[in-house]
Amino acid sequence: MHATTNNHSGRVRTFLETAGQTVFLIGVWWICDAATKAVGLPVPGGVIGMLALLAALATGRLKASRLTLGAKGLLNHMLLFFVPAVITLRDHAELLSPLGLKLLAVIVAGIVSVMIGTALIVELSMHLRSRHVR
Repeated sequence: MHATTNNHSGRVRTFLETAGQTVFLIGVWWICDAATKAVGLPVPGGVIGMLALLAALATGRLKASRLTLGAKGLLNHMLLFFVPAVITLRDHAELLSPLGLKLLAVIVAGIVSVMIGTALIVELSMHLRSRHVR
Protein backbone atom coordinates (compact mmCIF):
# COMPACT_ATOMS: atom_id res chain seq x y z
CA MET A 1 0.00 0.00 0.00
CA HIS A 2 2.83 2.39 0.92
CA ALA A 3 4.60 1.85 -2.44
CA THR A 4 1.36 2.54 -4.31
CA THR A 5 0.87 5.80 -2.42
CA ASN A 6 4.45 6.91 -3.16
CA ASN A 7 4.03 5.96 -6.82
CA HIS A 8 0.77 7.90 -7.06
CA SER A 9 2.22 10.96 -5.33
CA GLY A 10 5.25 10.79 -7.64
CA ARG A 11 2.99 10.82 -10.69
CA VAL A 12 0.98 13.72 -9.31
CA ARG A 13 4.19 15.66 -8.61
CA THR A 14 5.49 14.95 -12.14
CA PHE A 15 2.15 16.01 -13.63
CA LEU A 16 2.15 19.25 -11.63
CA GLU A 17 5.77 20.00 -12.58
CA THR A 18 5.02 19.34 -16.25
CA ALA A 19 1.88 21.49 -16.13
CA GLY A 20 3.70 24.32 -14.36
CA GLN A 21 6.59 24.27 -16.83
CA THR A 22 4.20 24.15 -19.77
CA VAL A 23 2.20 27.08 -18.41
CA PHE A 24 5.47 28.98 -17.89
CA LEU A 25 6.61 28.35 -21.50
CA ILE A 26 3.21 29.32 -22.90
CA GLY A 27 3.21 32.38 -20.63
CA VAL A 28 6.60 33.50 -21.96
CA TRP A 29 5.29 33.12 -25.51
CA TRP A 30 2.06 34.96 -24.69
CA ILE A 31 3.82 37.87 -22.96
CA CYS A 32 6.40 38.21 -25.75
CA ASP A 33 3.67 37.99 -28.40
CA ALA A 34 1.64 40.71 -26.68
CA ALA A 35 4.77 42.85 -26.29
CA THR A 36 5.77 42.55 -29.96
CA LYS A 37 2.24 43.47 -31.03
CA ALA A 38 2.13 46.41 -28.62
CA VAL A 39 5.48 47.72 -29.81
CA GLY A 40 4.75 46.89 -33.44
CA LEU A 41 7.79 44.70 -34.04
CA PRO A 42 7.72 42.80 -37.33
CA VAL A 43 8.94 39.65 -35.55
CA PRO A 44 6.73 36.88 -34.16
CA GLY A 45 6.38 36.82 -30.39
CA GLY A 46 7.59 33.22 -30.37
CA VAL A 47 10.96 34.29 -31.77
CA ILE A 48 11.32 37.01 -29.14
CA GLY A 49 10.28 34.50 -26.47
CA MET A 50 12.84 32.00 -27.70
CA LEU A 51 15.54 34.68 -27.57
CA ALA A 52 14.45 35.67 -24.07
CA LEU A 53 14.62 32.05 -22.91
CA LEU A 54 18.00 31.62 -24.60
CA ALA A 55 19.30 34.71 -22.80
CA ALA A 56 17.98 33.45 -19.47
CA LEU A 57 19.56 30.04 -20.03
CA ALA A 58 22.87 31.46 -21.29
CA THR A 59 23.22 33.81 -18.30
CA GLY A 60 22.35 31.07 -15.83
CA ARG A 61 19.25 32.87 -14.54
CA LEU A 62 17.20 29.88 -15.66
CA LYS A 63 18.29 26.25 -15.50
CA ALA A 64 17.35 24.00 -18.43
CA SER A 65 16.27 21.32 -15.97
CA ARG A 66 13.48 23.67 -14.82
CA LEU A 67 11.88 23.43 -18.30
CA THR A 68 12.66 19.87 -19.39
CA LEU A 69 9.33 18.24 -18.59
CA GLY A 70 7.23 21.07 -20.03
CA ALA A 71 9.30 21.27 -23.22
CA LYS A 72 9.15 17.49 -23.71
CA GLY A 73 5.40 17.56 -23.19
CA LEU A 74 4.94 20.27 -25.81
CA LEU A 75 7.23 18.48 -28.26
CA ASN A 76 5.43 15.17 -27.71
CA HIS A 77 2.13 16.79 -28.68
CA MET A 78 3.42 18.98 -31.49
CA LEU A 79 1.45 17.03 -34.10
CA LEU A 80 -1.78 18.35 -32.56
CA PHE A 81 -0.72 21.89 -33.50
CA PHE A 82 -0.82 20.91 -37.20
CA VAL A 83 -4.29 19.32 -37.21
CA PRO A 84 -6.13 22.63 -37.91
CA ALA A 85 -3.95 23.19 -41.00
CA VAL A 86 -4.85 19.77 -42.41
CA ILE A 87 -8.58 20.32 -41.76
CA THR A 88 -8.40 23.72 -43.48
CA LEU A 89 -6.77 22.17 -46.53
CA ARG A 90 -9.54 19.59 -46.72
CA ASP A 91 -12.26 22.24 -46.43
CA HIS A 92 -10.66 24.66 -48.93
CA ALA A 93 -9.65 22.81 -52.08
CA GLU A 94 -8.81 26.16 -53.74
CA LEU A 95 -5.59 26.11 -51.73
CA LEU A 96 -4.34 23.54 -54.24
CA SER A 97 -4.57 26.13 -57.06
CA PRO A 98 -1.47 28.03 -58.29
CA LEU A 99 -2.06 30.64 -55.59
CA GLY A 100 -2.28 27.90 -52.99
CA LEU A 101 0.96 26.37 -54.25
CA LYS A 102 2.66 29.77 -53.92
CA LEU A 103 1.36 29.95 -50.35
CA LEU A 104 2.71 26.46 -49.75
CA ALA A 105 6.13 27.55 -51.02
CA VAL A 106 6.12 30.51 -48.61
CA ILE A 107 5.06 28.27 -45.72
CA VAL A 108 7.76 25.70 -46.49
CA ALA A 109 10.38 28.47 -46.76
CA GLY A 110 9.19 29.84 -43.42
CA ILE A 111 9.35 26.44 -41.74
CA VAL A 112 12.83 25.77 -43.11
CA SER A 113 14.05 29.19 -41.92
CA VAL A 114 12.59 28.60 -38.45
CA MET A 115 14.25 25.18 -38.31
CA ILE A 116 17.60 26.64 -39.39
CA GLY A 117 17.25 29.50 -36.90
CA THR A 118 16.38 27.07 -34.12
CA ALA A 119 19.32 24.84 -34.99
CA LEU A 120 21.69 27.82 -34.95
CA ILE A 121 20.36 29.01 -31.59
CA VAL A 122 20.67 25.51 -30.12
CA GLU A 123 24.24 25.28 -31.40
CA LEU A 124 25.05 28.69 -29.93
CA SER A 125 23.42 27.71 -26.64
CA MET A 126 25.38 24.46 -26.48
CA HIS A 127 28.59 26.32 -27.30
CA LEU A 128 27.95 28.89 -24.57
CA ARG A 129 26.96 26.17 -22.14
CA SER A 130 30.12 24.15 -22.81
CA ARG A 131 32.23 27.29 -22.29
CA HIS A 132 30.36 27.97 -19.04
CA VAL A 133 30.90 24.43 -17.71
CA ARG A 134 34.70 24.53 -18.12
